[in-house]
Amino acid sequence: MENEENKSNEMSFEESLKELEAIVRRLEMGDVPLDDAIDEFHKAMILVKTCDKKLSEAKESIAHLVKENGDIIDFNVDE
Repeated sequence: MENEENKSNEMSFEESLKELEAIVRRLEMGDVPLDDAIDEFHKAMILVKTCDKKLSEAKESIAHLVKENGDIIDFNVDE
């Protein structure tokens, strides 16, 4: 599964999300053999972890806004 983690880390957020959606569709169909379903589930969990990490990084990077004079201000969505 380490290879799957490396592969998912190299994918963009959009690619990871698209692959995750495809896995969910296959599993929802219900005609996947158990061993394959378990493998697909593991891949999906890796993709979820990768997407969550990328979203957290994006949130962190936009949490600081730069004023016109160059000062960095904290930005909180809850405000």
